[in-house]
Amino acid sequence: MLIVSDTTPIITLMKIGHLDILKHLYGKVLIPNAVYMELTGNEKFVAEAFQVMDSDFLEVEEVDNKVAVTILQEVSGLDAGESEAIVMANSRKADLLVMDEHKGRSVAKKMGLPITGTIGLLLKAFDEGMLTTGDIEECIEKLKETNVRISEGLFDILREHIKKY
Repeated sequence: MLIVSDTTPIITLMKIGHLDILKHLYGKVLIPNAVYMELTGNEKFVAEAFQVMDSDFLEVEEVDNKVAVTILQEVSGLDAGESEAIVMANSRKADLLVMDEHKGRSVAKKMGLPITGTIGLLLKAFDEGMLTTGDIEECIEKLKETNVRISEGLFDILREHIKKY
């Protein structure tokens, strides 16, 4: 299974202490160079950068079509990481693109790419027994504390889903 991730879901999972979800669900996750640079290039987040650099499941790859990345950025206004992740997922025919940003998800959907985000990852981890109901509630609280831009409606979907079990 080929999985490509953008920056935000990785940062969000690190903030809630569950970056390992990606490894357990998918084994390895490809990230383009621009995403790697966004994750490791900020001097304010050295600990997080080391967590990414020390990861044995995040694999950094060069995007094949730089022209497509440039065009996508210019036409859509997406940043380099989002654009490279979309182009990589499209050119490599990824089974899944992991992305949270609304504009990027909209572009990826129009291109027919299969997408999930942080909430989708938490749902899948719960369904596969990696997270308990208590873990999910703790994740929701941590997400709210870190001011991650996830709508209350998505938190409600997550809560409704775990109530079924």
